[in-house]
Amino acid sequence: MKQPLAYVHPEAKIADNVVIEPFVTIDKNVVIEEGTRIGSNATIMEGTRIGKNCVVFPGAVIGAVPQDLKFRGEKTTVEIGDNTTIRECVTINRGTVAKGKTIIGSNCLLMAYVHVAHDCVIGDNCIIGNATQIAGEVIIDDYAILSGLVAIHQFVHVGAHVMISGGTLVRKDVPPFVKAGREPVSYIGVNSIGLRRREFGNEKIREIQDVYRYLYQKGMNNFNALEAIEAEMPASPERDDIILFVKNSKRGIMRGYFPE
Repeated sequence: MKQPLAYVHPEAKIADNVVIEPFVTIDKNVVIEEGTRIGSNATIMEGTRIGKNCVVFPGAVIGAVPQDLKFRGEKTTVEIGDNTTIRECVTINRGTVAKGKTIIGSNCLLMAYVHVAHDCVIGDNCIIGNATQIAGEVIIDDYAILSGLVAIHQFVHVGAHVMISGGTLVRKDVPPFVKAGREPVSYIGVNSIGLRRREFGNEKIREIQDVYRYLYQKGMNNFNALEAIEAEMPASPERDDIILFVKNSKRGIMRGYFPE
């Protein structure tokens, strides 16, 4: 259903039951799948792909060219999964030649005034709090929760099932299953409440806690801690996810707990 006061480019591919409210602008080379609703004054720019049953609130701008001086007008995209909600005044820039696309997963919630820069990859079931700012080429894995006013440096990797405290400046990689906060960003424990909500049992949570004791509480550097974890703890998907995350970290992982 398209309101007469909305502009939809004739080359845009819009499913029949998409709702488009007044004063929306939808550019060419846009695909919007069935069941999605685009709120008034939203702007959906060239290269945007929006999945099924999404809700885009008024004032959002999706698919604008990157705020990257290296961008030379290459054909790139923003790709948004199904059942994702994008609140008021969110901005999501499309990719550059670096990766070619910016990706937002399915079942996500991006609260008001969030910015997602070029070439970011945000997984499924993520919650991004109000006014959080995510720089270019950031990766955020599934089920991560970022509270309001978080700022993430370019190229940072945030692991799955992470909880980041409001107002945190994230300059280092945040490994999976943890809570992060303080300045500089630091480990403040395993995200046990979030893990229980996602049906991780107590034994599995204790296993994850044991892994992080090696990394953050035994006084070892990361290399020695990983060697000890591999030698002394039985393999499991969670143990191995943490080991691989730390080994593959390009910016280095955040520091350990320290008293305030």
